[in-house]
Amino acid sequence: MKKPELLAPAGTFEKAKVAFMYGADAVYAGTSSLSLRSRAEMQDNNLEDTIKYAHSIGKKVYAAINIFAWDDKYEEIRKQARLLNDLKVDGIIVADGGVLDVLKEEAPDVDKHISTQANTVSAHASKFWYKNGAKRIILARELSKDQIREIMENKPDDLEIEMFIHGAICFSYSGRCFLSDFLAGRSANLGDCAQSCRWSYNLYAEEVNNPGQLMPIEQDEHGTHIFSSKDLCLIKEIPEVVGLGVDSLKIEGRLKTEYYLATVINAYRNAIDDYMKSPESYDYTKYLKELEKVTTRSLTTFYFNDRENKDIQEYEGKQYNPNYEFGGIVTDCSQEKALIEIRNRLQVGDTLEIIVPNKIDPVEFKITKMWDAETDEEIDFVNPGKSGQSVKIELPIKVENGYIIRRMK
Repeated sequence: MKKPELLAPAGTFEKAKVAFMYGADAVYAGTSSLSLRSRAEMQDNNLEDTIKYAHSIGKKVYAAINIFAWDDKYEEIRKQARLLNDLKVDGIIVADGGVLDVLKEEAPDVDKHISTQANTVSAHASKFWYKNGAKRIILARELSKDQIREIMENKPDDLEIEMFIHGAICFSYSGRCFLSDFLAGRSANLGDCAQSCRWSYNLYAEEVNNPGQLMPIEQDEHGTHIFSSKDLCLIKEIPEVVGLGVDSLKIEGRLKTEYYLATVINAYRNAIDDYMKSPESYDYTKYLKELEKVTTRSLTTFYFNDRENKDIQEYEGKQYNPNYEFGGIVTDCSQEKALIEIRNRLQVGDTLEIIVPNKIDPVEFKITKMWDAETDEEIDFVNPGKSGQSVKIELPIKVENGYIIRRMK
């Protein structure tokens, strides 16, 4: 069996460091304004820091220029491509054929990865991109395992294949959507999606013999989220996913929190490693238990197992997690009391869990004492008032800066 790369999102430099700490082999990041998550705070200097840091620890970074570009974008694209070539980024993610041509001119030393936005669903399309300079294809998320296997058996030998295994799914074909532009004047294909598919809508029916008389059709008093899909989760299918022989397994979520990244990456890191060590004893339930501790929609395998699967819609449109929330990040562990940058209210008596890299079982403990970060006075609670609000807590294990702590509600 070939061990696939675990590829994680990095919306910021700090999130990239969390992703690497919790087991990502590589991260993908947006460029300042030319990717499909332009609201992620990854500016050029942050991207440069991310690339340098990744290379210093033997990891990789892929940068996205995966918009469908209008002509007035190409001057900026050329400038960005030259910068990425100079920074020695490990790959550039691209969806637009015109952008690909420019990248071949301006970033000749960098591998080109064809975005899922390009909707590649066949070996024939894969060969087309390969002939036009692609090193890797990021498959459309709508494929089944049988279709992926067909591509793997018929693609060029040195063409890499990447697939999604976890995260949000767009209502439109691999995210190639015009709904946001139509309703909000914000183009998803230029990186400014308003997530119109997650909005609540009211539906009305018109009786044929009474034109103009509309009757509301409602899921509940809030309407229905007719376009919103469940989130992809292939943790149970890791044995089959690895068996396909793909090169990279991708987690979605450049706008997600550090807590989400740590939990999801750590779960899949352990799942992949454990399966490679002992395929016959793979038990997905312990990894799924961890995944269910982050805020998410209901989970689905989408079309991976069955092209006829209809269990993909999230009609309530909600993200939920009734039991856990982001507690904080360890920012200084050099003293007996660790400094924790908090993300939600903490108080004496709370049950916390430390997410430990490369271990699937978190370390649970109760807060018995807390100290003010500035005065060192003992306190009973702390609220996340200002940015960087911190507290001192004695932790039960040795930790490192960047460890993520969750709070049991």
